[in-house]
Amino acid sequence: MQKVTLGKSGLVVPKNGFGALPIQRITLKDTVYLLQKALDHGLYYFDTARFYTDSEEKIGAALHDRRDKVIISTKTGATTVENFWKDLETSLRLMRTDYIDLYQFHNPAFCPKPGDGTGLYEAMLEAQRQGKVRHIGITNHRIAVAQEAIDSDLYETLQFPFSYLASDVEHDLVRQCGEKNIGFIAMKGLAGGLINHAATAYAYLAQPQFSHVEPIWGIQRESELDEFISFNDNPPALTPEMQARIEKDRNELSGDFCRGCGYCQPCPAGIEIESCNRMYLFLRRAPYNVYLTEEFREKMDQVEKCIGCGQCRKKCPYNLDTPNLLKRNLEDFREHWARKAELNPED
Repeated sequence: MQKVTLGKSGLVVPKNGFGALPIQRITLKDTVYLLQKALDHGLYYFDTARFYTDSEEKIGAALHDRRDKVIISTKTGATTVENFWKDLETSLRLMRTDYIDLYQFHNPAFCPKPGDGTGLYEAMLEAQRQGKVRHIGITNHRIAVAQEAIDSDLYETLQFPFSYLASDVEHDLVRQCGEKNIGFIAMKGLAGGLINHAATAYAYLAQPQFSHVEPIWGIQRESELDEFISFNDNPPALTPEMQARIEKDRNELSGDFCRGCGYCQPCPAGIEIESCNRMYLFLRRAPYNVYLTEEFREKMDQVEKCIGCGQCRKKCPYNLDTPNLLKRNLEDFREHWARKAELNPED
């Protein structure tokens, strides 16, 4: 089994990390089965967040009696000291544990530091002194904040989107983390579902230059788990065919595309921006009949209700022109819908 040391923390985790955001979408019974099966087969690092509704509670139900066998990271999006402690105590209670292995500031708009006036980093140090937090990390979607965190030498880990679709700037963040012994936790290793070949995604991140990179894979189905379990004993190596796939995907997905991070939400007009803003790519990267359904048509029709407030554009960490991208995706969806109607008039 390939393993990763998370920088200065010294935490050693399997190259397969279990991203627990998707378990919000399945039942408690199914989650307990999934998490316990993951642990039984060597996936013992689980990453969640206070923001992920009942994810922490489900982790507690599944793993509390095997706490010494797992490494757990979670996150707080608190912007005040009061809410920091509230989040921390809630996470500990729900996960039925006395400590969190890695506690991360969750996508803050700035890099928390001692003396910055918020008291957040001081609270994190106090939680560490009390033994409730063992290691300190930060997550982000903003290059500038990630860079500041690296430069600060205050964090043992950085969690940031990273896959074979990453830009040169993102690759540079990874390189710097390696040089400064900061563990790099790669979220969205499948680019929010746009990469549809897990073995290639894994093989790319298993290259020697990414030995300090820990991918966390969002898992909610047993079939997904089984695939990543198979990588433990037989880790895929990058082949010429995989490299060709990577080049093809990079060409197809170059330029502005929605990563599905969700920070543009909620939309005042009720538009499901994450799904609607990637429809163009979904229709080309999967059997399009999966998306040409009444359910998705109703979601896409919501785009017409855009009130032009611009909130999504302001909140996008990738500076996308979200309103115009939504309109383009709606037009493309309707073209495919009309084509489907012509080919299958009885549907």
